[in-house]
Amino acid sequence: MLYRRRSSPNVFLAVLTPSESNEVSPDAALVNRLLQRDVSAFEDLYDRHSRIVYTLVLRILQQASTAEEVVQDVFLHLWRNAAQYDGSRGPFLPWLLTLARNRALDQLRLKSERQRRREEQAEELPPVVAIPDFEGSLDEKRRAKRVRELVALLNPKQKRAIELAYFEGLSHAEIANALQEPLGTVKGWIRNGLLRLKEGLQATS
Repeated sequence: MLYRRRSSPNVFLAVLTPSESNEVSPDAALVNRLLQRDVSAFEDLYDRHSRIVYTLVLRILQQASTAEEVVQDVFLHLWRNAAQYDGSRGPFLPWLLTLARNRALDQLRLKSERQRRREEQAEELPPVVAIPDFEGSLDEKRRAKRVRELVALLNPKQKRAIELAYFEGLSHAEIANALQEPLGTVKGWIRNGLLRLKEGLQATS
C-alpha cells in the first residue's frame, strides 16, 4: 500500500488544537461531499490522512500488515458512516484518529483472545503415550499386553481416566465432564497413572 502524504510526529498535538476560524474547514467540506457519496471526496480524505492514521495504528500494533488492514477498515467505516462525524463537536482529524485508535485496540484484544484460546485448547489435548523402546526386549504384542496388565493394577479412578484418554480418545476436558470431576484432578490422575505405567514397563525390561 502506498501512502502519499508524510506527517510529522508533532501533528498528533497539532490536530488537537481547535481552530478559532468560523470558516468551514477543508475536512468538513470533504465530509459534506462524502455524505453525498462523492468518491473524489473520499479519495481526498484518504490522501490527506491515511499516513497519520497508519502511523498511529502501527505504533499500537507493531505489525505493518495488520496496521494496513486496520487503516483500510477505518476508511471503509468512514465511507459507510460519514454521518457519525459531528463537526460541531470538534475537528475531523481527532475524531478519525480516535476511531483508528479504537479499531487498533480492538485488534489487539482479538489477538490476545485468540492466543488464550489456542493455549487452552493445547492444554486439553491428551498427551501421547510414549511407550519406551526397550531395545527389542518385548515385542509389540507382549508390550501391549503388559500395558493392559499394568493399567488393571491402577486405582479405579486412575484406571478409568487413562482408559478414556488412551483407549477411547477423549480429551482431558471431556473426561472431567464424563467423570464429574475437576479438570485439574483428572490431569493429576492421568499424570500419576502414566508414571506408574512407565515404572512398571521399565521393571520388566
